[in-house]
Amino acid sequence: MTIFIGNLSWETEVEDLEQLFSNYGVVKKCYLPLDRETGRKRGFAFLDLNNQNSEKKAIDDLQDVEWMGREIRVNEAEKRKGPNNKKRNKSYSNNRNLNA
Repeated sequence: MTIFIGNLSWETEVEDLEQLFSNYGVVKKCYLPLDRETGRKRGFAFLDLNNQNSEKKAIDDLQDVEWMGREIRVNEAEKRKGPNNKKRNKSYSNNRNLNA
């Protein structure tokens, strides 16, 4: 399971999250996305711990806790839909005659 952490302070660093979640187990992975255009943090992160029981406890304990001046949201991350799960557009726009 991957944990989603939302409503993070803009000053949050990966090391801050690793320290907070290390109370619940070994942090295997932590990702703090940046805006592609501005390079600024987006205010959320994804984190994996070494076992699911630790992840569930962290979610229960840290949900709506004030941390770094913000009330953080902590829950199980939703799985991303892959390209095969997208609804396909069955019209073939490149086959239309625009001069008609």
